[in-house]
Amino acid sequence: MSSPVISENLILLYSLGMGIFITFVYDILRIIRRVYAHNNILISLEDILFWVFSAIAVFYLMHAQSNGTLRWFAVLGALVGMLLYKKTISPFFVKWVSLGLQKLFAWIGKIIRILLRPFCFLAGKGKKAAVKTANKGKKTAFFVKKKLTDSLKLLKIILCKR
Repeated sequence: MSSPVISENLILLYSLGMGIFITFVYDILRIIRRVYAHNNILISLEDILFWVFSAIAVFYLMHAQSNGTLRWFAVLGALVGMLLYKKTISPFFVKWVSLGLQKLFAWIGKIIRILLRPFCFLAGKGKKAAVKTANKGKKTAFFVKKKLTDSLKLLKIILCKR
């Protein structure tokens, strides 16, 4: 084969790989969204960053392989790569990786709860003791206030009689 044909075939191959890579990166975002709940603002920000990343990656590919000229077979190759990945690997990859991460994080959460159980127990006992002490302090303060009020009234009575 001649050099231009080999070069164009390489561009097509690289564009297929770029399409697969871009779809793989978006699947990573989908997995993260399944594992951690996102609000619409964060989803929009992630999408904007993804598309900026994708545009830079495609621009770099076009610049490096065809000196910046847009080759429509390269665009078609990227679309075919995306479609192939999306229809073959993507559904299983997203489903099983997100499920595995959810299970892993559930196990980690259980282990952390088990490890923190003694501290929670002590914190609960400490809270009960603090509440009990605070209640006794309130009762004592009420009693002292009442005695001081009674003493003040008695002092006023004594001073007014003289």
